[in-house]
Amino acid sequence: MKRTFCSFPVHDFLQTKERMLNWANQFGICCFLDNHQYPNRVGSFECILAVNAADAVQVAAGRAFEQLQAFVDRHNDWCFGHLGYDLKNETEDLQSGNADFVKFDDLFFFIPEIVLILRHDELLIGMKDRQHKAVAMSVFNSMPVTSPLLPSVKIKSRFTRAAYIDAVRQLQQHILRGDCYEVNFCQEFYSNNAIIDPLQVYRSLSRESPNPFSCYYRVNGKYLLCASPERFLCKEGNRLISQPVKGTIGRGKDAGTDGLNKAALMKSAKDRSENIMVVDLVRNDLSRVCAEGSVRVEELMGIYSFPQVYQMISTISGEVEKGTHVTDLLKATFPMGSMTGAPKKRVMQLIEQYERTKRGLFSGAVGYISPGKDMDFNVVIRSILYNAVNRYLSFQTGSAITYYSRAEDEYEECLLKAEAIKRVLNG
Repeated sequence: MKRTFCSFPVHDFLQTKERMLNWANQFGICCFLDNHQYPNRVGSFECILAVNAADAVQVAAGRAFEQLQAFVDRHNDWCFGHLGYDLKNETEDLQSGNADFVKFDDLFFFIPEIVLILRHDELLIGMKDRQHKAVAMSVFNSMPVTSPLLPSVKIKSRFTRAAYIDAVRQLQQHILRGDCYEVNFCQEFYSNNAIIDPLQVYRSLSRESPNPFSCYYRVNGKYLLCASPERFLCKEGNRLISQPVKGTIGRGKDAGTDGLNKAALMKSAKDRSENIMVVDLVRNDLSRVCAEGSVRVEELMGIYSFPQVYQMISTISGEVEKGTHVTDLLKATFPMGSMTGAPKKRVMQLIEQYERTKRGLFSGAVGYISPGKDMDFNVVIRSILYNAVNRYLSFQTGSAITYYSRAEDEYEECLLKAEAIKRVLNG
């Protein structure tokens, strides 16, 4: 049976969005993608939700992209899910030996029983049976529940400040020897016995950081609470777009210092060089799957404002040949260059050597593939990962290490990026 969509009028956009999220949380599998009304410069859904798996594919790195393509072809329907960072072991000849305590699959995608697309004046509900009206009434009448449970989380770090600085300096020696030009080095913050209400924490995180690639993603007992500012890859028709973020500075406490910080980021030689380097890497990735001569930089080093930080973002696009499989596009560009460095394979070896836990879903991607083979995926950063079964909570932050980096500043950048999450977890 084919999925059909029915439209229902929306009279209060924000209230409807909150009720959608509350309604979704009853399902063991759900994916809620929220743009937070941010001007992305690329057309996408303001808010889209998928719940319950009519079918799913979950596989480890090896032949994961091949199995995903077979799954997409078999169903020719809406498909939601994630790509874990350790799919690098499939895109390159690599291995992962570090510990993983959250335990998301390397790849998981599902065909939802119900798809909801929220626009400013309507709610579209897509189903294969004829229960659209009943679902609409259930969503519109779903009252948000305020949990009395306050987060109980004692945060630890895998690195002391001194150990982190020492690792950065060792990485700079690799750069000096010519092993690489730039490496994205991350550290994990974690809690072994965390008790949280994931939905409540996601709502708090969204209030702190209403970023354009936010996501509430649940796969049974595992949760991603994501406030990402970064798009990994988007396909609209034959146009392929990537928008790497590289370059960060904190917001000022008043208008004067805020303006000075913004200007400082624009002029920062280090941040500009990092951004240009990742743009070159993304151009190379897109050139592997786009028509010859079609890859271009639409915007270089744009400065965009977010609640805690300013970010330097570039936009690179290309034209895809008709008939190119979406998984070929994903495999050619994953993992995203902003979360690895250059050259990709060597820095991923160094990341494995110097980081102390698996990244797992962190620095992976969550998104959707449409029946028309359009797609949109974020970069999983500024995110909390939580396993409700073993009560393990994790979030990671990182920065781009170059030869000219000051290790102490890189450590402070990690803390800046973790600030909003720590505030949320402290209640």
